[in-house]
Amino acid sequence: MPDTETQLPKLRARLEMDLAKAEACSESGVQAATLRLVLCAVHDRDADARSHDHCEGCDDAVIRDVLDLMVRQREESASRYESAGRIEMADNERDEAEIIRRYLPAPLDGQALNEAVSDVIEELDARSLKDLGRCMNELKSRYSDRIDARKAGKLVKSALG
Repeated sequence: MPDTETQLPKLRARLEMDLAKAEACSESGVQAATLRLVLCAVHDRDADARSHDHCEGCDDAVIRDVLDLMVRQREESASRYESAGRIEMADNERDEAEIIRRYLPAPLDGQALNEAVSDVIEELDARSLKDLGRCMNELKSRYSDRIDARKAGKLVKSALG
């Protein structure tokens, strides 16, 4: 299986390239504004890394964490706006969240999550709920940025229980 990490441009480069394209199309567009916010957050993390003697800046894992945080913030804001009756603002937050989600790996869901859980249970020879922790640790280590731990935990419990 080819290493997709080497085939795709680094996440920072993709963000910068897509921002340049978005600005060329429409400087005031939602995509350009959102990507500017993302890159500002990444540059903030870079500055923090430099202050702790990590001169190369943050890597893709840190950038994915920033993106994940930004998506959660926008979803929470959209919920608050919606409950306050500000539908247009809620829609804008959801649009931004969707733009940011494009740069995150696709989450394991449905059949793919079921297969991952089954594979881990089989490989670890898990037989009872006592093995739940081992299974969850393995799932988190294999699919750290793609797995919803709550969903996976329910599947593991039902498979072992």
